[in-house]
Amino acid sequence: MQRIVLFSGGSACRSINIALCHKAQLTRVVPAWDSGGSSRIIREKTGLLAVGDLRQALMTMAHGEGRAGDVVKVCNARLSSNLGKEDALSEFLFYSEGRHPLLERMEPGLRGAILNYLKTFASTVGTDFDFRNGSIGNFILAGACLAHNGDINTAVFVFRKLCSIVGDVWTSSLDSDLVLSATLKDGKRIERQDAITNLVDEDANVGIAHVKLSTGTEAEPQANPAMLEALTKADLIAFGPGSFYTSLLPHLQIHGIAEALSQVDCPRVWIGNILQCRETIDRTLGELLDVVSEQWQGEQATRHPLVTHVLANRVFYPFEKTIGSFPYLSHAMTERDYTVITGEYEDAWSRGQHDGEAVASALLDLAEERSGMKGPAGTPLN
Repeated sequence: MQRIVLFSGGSACRSINIALCHKAQLTRVVPAWDSGGSSRIIREKTGLLAVGDLRQALMTMAHGEGRAGDVVKVCNARLSSNLGKEDALSEFLFYSEGRHPLLERMEPGLRGAILNYLKTFASTVGTDFDFRNGSIGNFILAGACLAHNGDINTAVFVFRKLCSIVGDVWTSSLDSDLVLSATLKDGKRIERQDAITNLVDEDANVGIAHVKLSTGTEAEPQANPAMLEALTKADLIAFGPGSFYTSLLPHLQIHGIAEALSQVDCPRVWIGNILQCRETIDRTLGELLDVVSEQWQGEQATRHPLVTHVLANRVFYPFEKTIGSFPYLSHAMTERDYTVITGEYEDAWSRGQHDGEAVASALLDLAEERSGMKGPAGTPLN
C-alpha cells in the first residue's frame, strides 16, 4: 500500500481521509494552534497544546476504518450545550464515574483506562471548568496527555490503541504555546487562529497579507519528530483541503518541516479548495499557490518548488457562482512550476465539498506513478 501524508485541518479533508483509509497507509498531520471552542478552554486550563483538530482527525480515521465500537462511540460523544454549568458537570460525571451504559459494558481494562484519563483531566481543570458542549474525546485525549507527563505523542498512541485505530495522526509540532497571528493588507493585526478564521466582513474584504506562527518565547516552533519520520517514508505528500491561512500555510513555518520536505523525493500535491472562504475572498487558486511559493522560498533557500502537482476542481460556470455565502475558487494560474490536474472533484451530493473518492483516486494514481507502476512522477528537491 502507498504511504500518504496529508497536511490538513480537522474536518475539511474528512471525505478524503475516509476514502483513503482502506487504500493507503495514511498519516494525517494537523495543527496544534487551535484557539477556539473547548480547545481554547482546555489550553488555558491545562497548558497543553490544542487537542480539538487532533481528536477530530482521529475520529475521522476511526470512521474510515469502520471502527464503531463502544470506545469510539464514547470518544465521539459531546456534552449538551443548552444546560446550565452545574448540569453540564453532572453530565460529565455520568461519564467519568463510569455510569454511562457504554462504559458499564466495556472490558474492564478499557473502561479503567478511559475513566482514569477522565478523572486525571477533571482533577487538573477543577470543578469550576465549563463542560458545556465539550467533547468527551477531547477530555480523554487531554487526560491521557496529562497522565503521560504532557507527551502528546504517547497520548495519541494510547488513544489509537483504545479505539483500535490503525492510521497515524500527529500534530505538526509538539509545542504547547503556539499562537497564530495575521497581518491584513492595511496593516491591521489579528491575534489567534479562531479570530482569523472568523474575520469580520470588513477585515475579510481587506484580505490577509501574511500570517505568523510563534511560541510564547523567542524560540521557533519545533517539528514533531514522529511527523518528520512519516515524511521520510512517504510515497506522496498532500496539502489540503482546508483553511488556507490558518490550517495549511503555517505548517511551513515550523522549524524542521521545510528542511524535511526539501529532502523528500515524491509527489507533493496541493489540493485546491472548492470554494473561497473568509480567509481567501477574491483570491484565485493561482494567487494562493504564489503565497505558498513565497512562504516556501522564505523557509527553504532552494530553487526547487515545494508543490509538484495541483488538483484543481473544474468550474463549469462562466460567471460567479456561489454556494452559500462564498463563490467557487477560480484557477487563474499563470506561471506554473507544477503540473495542474483539473478534474471534477466536487461532491455531487454535498455541493462545495470534495468528492473524497475522486480525490483519493487522483492521489493514489500519482503515488503509484512515483513507485514506478506507471512511470516517474514528482520532482526531487535534493
